[in-house]
Amino acid sequence: MSEAQDLEAFRASVSKWVSENLPPSIVGKGMDLEGEASDDVKADMDLWRQRLAEKGWGAPNWPKEYGGAGLGHPEAKIIAQEMAKQGGFNPIPLLAGMGVTMVGPTILEYGTDDQKERHLPGIASGEIRWCLGLSEPNAGSDLAGLSTKAVDEGDHFVLNGQKIWTSGANISQWCGAVVRTDPNAPKRDGISFVMLPMDQEGVETRPIQLISGASPFCETFFNDARVDKTDLLGDLNDGWSVVKRLLQHERQSQTAAGGRPGGPKESLADKAKRYVGTNDDGSLTDADLRTRIVKQMMAEQAHGLTVSRITAEARGQVKVSAAASILKNSATAIAQGNAELQMEVMGSQGIGWEGHNFADEELENVRDWLWGKAISIYGGSYEVQNNIISKNILGLPETTQKG
Repeated sequence: MSEAQDLEAFRASVSKWVSENLPPSIVGKGMDLEGEASDDVKADMDLWRQRLAEKGWGAPNWPKEYGGAGLGHPEAKIIAQEMAKQGGFNPIPLLAGMGVTMVGPTILEYGTDDQKERHLPGIASGEIRWCLGLSEPNAGSDLAGLSTKAVDEGDHFVLNGQKIWTSGANISQWCGAVVRTDPNAPKRDGISFVMLPMDQEGVETRPIQLISGASPFCETFFNDARVDKTDLLGDLNDGWSVVKRLLQHERQSQTAAGGRPGGPKESLADKAKRYVGTNDDGSLTDADLRTRIVKQMMAEQAHGLTVSRITAEARGQVKVSAAASILKNSATAIAQGNAELQMEVMGSQGIGWEGHNFADEELENVRDWLWGKAISIYGGSYEVQNNIISKNILGLPETTQKG
């Protein structure tokens, strides 16, 4: 059989499996609805997680011995597509926090066999949630300026310091953190990457409220927290190499420009027709808005094709690439542009915060619009990504620190 025939056969088998195993009660639902659901629906959501974990489809590209399915990117894409067609999605990357998209891939590249065996299966099953201790109050875009210290105490390190914008820290079991292990070395040469359990006396978290309402962000404080030496990821004082690779994975994970999980959503074009109205020929009455929606759709299509091309070109490579910065900024522009158009399409109905005069989708949209302002900041700001692109891809002169 040809590769195309193999993929079509795989698609048919995935479709059949999903139809037989996706609990009807969670069809069309996303993780954001789980807290409001009945106990039966929550139980079905966990049953679906378990079934996916048994197939290795929580992290389908990972090796089978670490909880994955050993599949390639085309197969993983098919799994996601077939789930979406039937109103389902893979909840495991969300349940694992930063585990599937960032920590796990970095452990696969830098971890010891022992670290892979201890940490990866729990991530791939969605049973263990991870957060990341990266930014600090005085070390945001200049991450290497961090001051959280890890002091060598023989078989373990003792951590002291503060992290901020630690997504999901208050509900995570483990944290991957960059810390200073050699205060006398140049700042990028004295950093290490460590992994530590959050359930210990020396770790404190404080949630941060955002303008959009709900927020995953926290302040995290380390007060004599303990890290076993066996959970040093990569070499001592070479954590800058590890975190650069981890941030590449983060930017890659932020390249999707689509909406929320939980089944198909109404397109922007269809929503515009519903709110704004159409001419006799079915076209949108506002010609200027019609043009801008078409441009938005073209940008989304171009972004998707670029993601596919860069993924194909990078297959089999582990070298840190600046291409993720291109995709991150492209996805940011698309997501924020889409939110602005959604707001404009809805008119005055798109700016409500509460009240019976607004539909659920309208109230959700204004919160999404506010939340989306953070996209151009987290994971490395839009401006920082432009610096990376200018230096590492376009070859423009160095105007900031090397690295």
